[in-house]
Amino acid sequence: MQQPLWTPSAERIKASRMEAFRRFVEQREGLPLPDYPALHAWSISDRAAFWRAIVEFFDVRFSTPASYILREGPAMPEAHWFSGARLNLAEQLLRRRDQQPALIAISEDGCREQFSYRQLAQHVAGLQCSLREAGIGVGDRVAACLPNSWQAVVGMLAATSLGAIWSSCSPDFGAQGILDRFGQIEPRLLIGCASYQYAGKRIDLRERLDEVVAQLPTVERLLLVSSEPDASAGMRAADRTVLWSDFYTPQGEPQFVQLPFEQPLYILYSSGTTGVPKCIVHGAGGTLLQHLKELGLHTDLQPDDRLFYYTTCGWMMWNWLVSGLALGATLVLYDGAPFNPHSERLIDLIDAEDIAIFGTSARYLAALEKAGSRPRESHRLSRLRTLLSTGSPLAPESFDFVYREIKADLCLASISGGTDIVSCFALGNPLLPVWRGELQCKGLGMDVQVWNEDGEAVVAEKGELVCARHFPSMPLGFWNDADGSRYRAAYFERFAGVWAQGDYAEQSLHGGLMIHGRSDAVLNPGGVRIGTAEIYRQVEKVPAVLESLAIAQDWQGDVRIVLFVRLREGVSLDAALEAEIRQVIRANATPRHVPAKILQVTDVPRTVSGKIVELAVRNLVHGLPVKNTEALANPEALEQYRDRPQLRD
Repeated sequence: MQQPLWTPSAERIKASRMEAFRRFVEQREGLPLPDYPALHAWSISDRAAFWRAIVEFFDVRFSTPASYILREGPAMPEAHWFSGARLNLAEQLLRRRDQQPALIAISEDGCREQFSYRQLAQHVAGLQCSLREAGIGVGDRVAACLPNSWQAVVGMLAATSLGAIWSSCSPDFGAQGILDRFGQIEPRLLIGCASYQYAGKRIDLRERLDEVVAQLPTVERLLLVSSEPDASAGMRAADRTVLWSDFYTPQGEPQFVQLPFEQPLYILYSSGTTGVPKCIVHGAGGTLLQHLKELGLHTDLQPDDRLFYYTTCGWMMWNWLVSGLALGATLVLYDGAPFNPHSERLIDLIDAEDIAIFGTSARYLAALEKAGSRPRESHRLSRLRTLLSTGSPLAPESFDFVYREIKADLCLASISGGTDIVSCFALGNPLLPVWRGELQCKGLGMDVQVWNEDGEAVVAEKGELVCARHFPSMPLGFWNDADGSRYRAAYFERFAGVWAQGDYAEQSLHGGLMIHGRSDAVLNPGGVRIGTAEIYRQVEKVPAVLESLAIAQDWQGDVRIVLFVRLREGVSLDAALEAEIRQVIRANATPRHVPAKILQVTDVPRTVSGKIVELAVRNLVHGLPVKNTEALANPEALEQYRDRPQLRD
């Protein structure tokens, strides 16, 4: 009989915030809630009481109280939360004013900068003053093209303290990728870096920023982050450019504009691999409450903890990470390649910075295993108690690797949500065991279910991941979508009035979840639905395979599975290796999972947040155009998939 890979000790459960919250709710509501399933059931049956309890437990301070907590329309997305309440998210994130480190920013070249909560507030106050003098106010868009640096955090806090809307992307986007995003939201101010370092190379961005500013007429000023005093010399946008270091002086106390609970806070973007990215607008109050719940309860982030997530400013995990300030924790920011100068660069940070909660991608953990890494033998990892993984489904074999080669006494929390909700549907839990291949639980307050084609909830069967009731961090809508038609079409047409996330999932008998890939990438040979992750988990057991990508090719009135594999250096795909791949898939999945064609490639196309883009490859294979390749981290990889002769027979 299968046993859990990890079970929390009684001492750890007792010390957790989740357990304290359970007791708090029991006493407050006068209800017996003996375990997490009971707590979760209550959180969705009485959502108004649950979210009120989150406000009280985390001492969220509204400058004006809410007149009511929840008013729902006949169906999603019609609902309003905490109507009448006023707050400012930046104020909630800057509650501390002591010498506790708030930010530790580390760059690939080893440069390390540290800021206390007091110093962070002074930087925000100084930048806020200069932004206000520049005319930035409520509803203005402030856009940033920055690495994961302390300047990005200060910029976000200063902008949102004034009621401006923050939107950021990674500097590895090309000019068109930046314009596809910021061109839609028309920012007044753009913050950019003159250069950044990645994988040992210094990339100059000034020419790219010139091109962007030239095509963004609403940008009144480019705020340029650089250590060089003459960084803007020679730029075409020099007349609109001011250096970050010249723009403000850290000083005083920040002021915070009080705004409605549903005031727009962030604009995030869909991956944009099938067209121009959708601009998803998130509200301040819903984002704050959801992040407090996820970081404070599900992740058990404590005020003396150091929190790390490997992310860029173009991924929602950056916004999630920054909310750790609301818990009074220390954020460790890293800007650079995860494997430079060696495969354990990020693992080194755990020891060097006493990181308690370490977040990364499933792809990174798989790459560590392929590299033969054994951190438990080379590192102390003494403070590390939780390892978070997201971005793509975490293979069961990666669960084994973590407990075998990283640390045995560790909560491995595979989490899943999305840019769509700037948060999670399923995540970790300090009260529950970790089962191989499973996300531990559904998030509190989230009525997450798996539905079959007929809209019926199923257990131990694959289906569509849905959320059947409204929640505060649902988007306010899409930018420039006045009637909400594009927003409703994106999430509420698959099942009328119910949020469909677009993930192909399965609920386990333990109450956990397994994600089998994106619904729109599901393979359907012979009418049988197969999630791409089901194939990847098997293929990547083969030592010669580094990563893979599977698509369905239309073929003779049906579809057939085509598998592309990236192999270790010096390895070629021959008949013996093809036979091994097929045998592993057949033995561990089913004959229907076995691909009809296996082809070798040197790279797998991904978004900048690391997600494989099966749809782009499927379009190429079928001779269809691929829109918006600027959304990809490695668009040059696509050429290998175009017009392959082997796919004609």
